[in-house]
Amino acid sequence: MVRIIKEENYAARRNEILDVAYRLIYTKGYEQMTIQDILQALQISKGAFYHYFDSKQALLEALCDRLLDESEQLLLPVVQDERLPAVNKLNSYFSTAVGWKTTHKTYLMRLLYTWYTDDNAIVRQKVSAKAFERITPLLSTIIQQGIHEGVMTTPYPDRAGDVILSLFQSLGDTFARLILASEENSASLEHAKVTIAVYTHALERVLGAPNGSLHLMDAAEVEEWFSPKDSEAVVASDGLAGRMGIAEAQEN
Repeated sequence: MVRIIKEENYAARRNEILDVAYRLIYTKGYEQMTIQDILQALQISKGAFYHYFDSKQALLEALCDRLLDESEQLLLPVVQDERLPAVNKLNSYFSTAVGWKTTHKTYLMRLLYTWYTDDNAIVRQKVSAKAFERITPLLSTIIQQGIHEGVMTTPYPDRAGDVILSLFQSLGDTFARLILASEENSASLEHAKVTIAVYTHALERVLGAPNGSLHLMDAAEVEEWFSPKDSEAVVASDGLAGRMGIAEAQEN
């Protein structure tokens, strides 16, 4: 019993450090964040910090792992659902991911302004690299199922998952930058709609899936992210709260 309590306490304190690190990354940037910032925020000693992480780099690895844990939680139930055909699985994953992001839109919009700064370039690179390690195998499972069902005809099923994830990440970056530019460029919304159509077509061609079978986002979902009211709210906001804003959003 004592051992269980110690393990729970260890996990709780480790998560507290990660929570603070997330907040600092999105307020200061990873490059500007120091271990001392974390010590001050939590009122802990340097020795206490090094009990959980032996370096700032180790902390970054843990942060990236936790981000990918959340992505896997969205994808795993879809991949493991034996009732769903492959195309439905991909579309279900798309709709689940879009729905999650829309639910946390206010927080995510605030994060965009710091996520794409140079100070967080290393974090973006780390998350991207780890995504290929952990998410690509799940996508490949869906692709293999699609080939077995005869609805996908890609000649490179073992590599198609990498290409699909590359397209996902590229689309996410492009879409985010269009949102950031929308305050100064009224054409961003139409550009975003065309971008979604282009990437959808590219995904279908890579997978050899039927035309019109995949649906990344519909027009209403795209328009939701370019609401002037929300943009004003984001500009007026004076801070980020919680680990990627997710913890607070889940509590409300």
